[in-house]
Amino acid sequence: MRERRIALLGVTGSIGRQALEVIDATPELTVCALASGSQPLDKLAAERGVEHVQVGGDLTDVLEASQPDVVLNAVVGFAGVRTTLWALEHGVALALANKESLVAAGELAVSAWKRGGGLLLPVDSEHSGVFQCLEGRARETIEAVVLTASGGPFRNHSRDDLESVSVAEALDHPTWSMGPKITIDSATLANKGLELIEAHFLFDLGYDRLDVVVHPSSIVHALVRFRDGAMLAHLGQPDMRIPISFALTYPERRATPVSTLDFSEALELAFEPADPERFPLLALAREAGERGGTYPCAFNAANEVAVAAFLEERIRFVDIAALVADALDRVDGAPAADLSELVGADEEARRLAAGRVATT
Repeated sequence: MRERRIALLGVTGSIGRQALEVIDATPELTVCALASGSQPLDKLAAERGVEHVQVGGDLTDVLEASQPDVVLNAVVGFAGVRTTLWALEHGVALALANKESLVAAGELAVSAWKRGGGLLLPVDSEHSGVFQCLEGRARETIEAVVLTASGGPFRNHSRDDLESVSVAEALDHPTWSMGPKITIDSATLANKGLELIEAHFLFDLGYDRLDVVVHPSSIVHALVRFRDGAMLAHLGQPDMRIPISFALTYPERRATPVSTLDFSEALELAFEPADPERFPLLALAREAGERGGTYPCAFNAANEVAVAAFLEERIRFVDIAALVADALDRVDGAPAADLSELVGADEEARRLAAGRVATT
């Protein structure tokens, strides 16, 4: 593998920090640019001799300046849209950990991807698993893709139990170590709803061919069902360094420090359906995706506002889904012709959700 210059966006987050571990363990990978939303990067840039650094603002500026071989987009939320579109439009390999940008800007992103002709590699463990199961498979042989969800900390809670859960309880994820926003999304299963929409755009599959099941141990990351009745599954430890390494070194598979599964020991792989009563955001995401236009953008925007309000203890856990449903009922949802219209749709959904927070 020849040297690859990586622009690491969102370096201070969980994915960004683990990406640095992967890069440090792979001599051919070097960091050519660092970016964060708000946290200072002077010390980190000095330690690594990185010239191109940006904190906040339009992160496409640091991409233009550094001209990377690979963009690792680990920015949280809608803020990652511009950099996703930049990489796709310019045909630069994109390692995508920012699922929200493809959800919110799906149609625009797919169009930019077709024009740019570059490589798009998902970093989410589920989508990375699907990508690997689908490699070299004829599209007409695929019957369905199944994404797995851990079920989060409230998998066994009743609807009444969820009325009083605390922020600390919601942040106590049983299998994954992630940032606060994505951890709350995992607890509500909004994260799996976002991944459902993302899978639609990544793999060009209708929503009738996308399923979600709860798999508490997070060992099976995804399954693909084929028309002959066979299924392929992607298994591995719940460690994000594996899909990060796969995306940054593709098509090679470099060694990681993550241990492999030991089948000589007892290993239980249990699956169960996702309960729509406890996880209404999953159904809302599917509905938004099926409606198309800017409804997925509105889902993402309202969810971001609601999650922030919950983390600040201004609303209850169960209010998150109610706020998102209210916003989806009131937005226009018309398709966005360009990024400015998409930004407008995002802002409108945020305004509606924020107004509902204020009266909750």
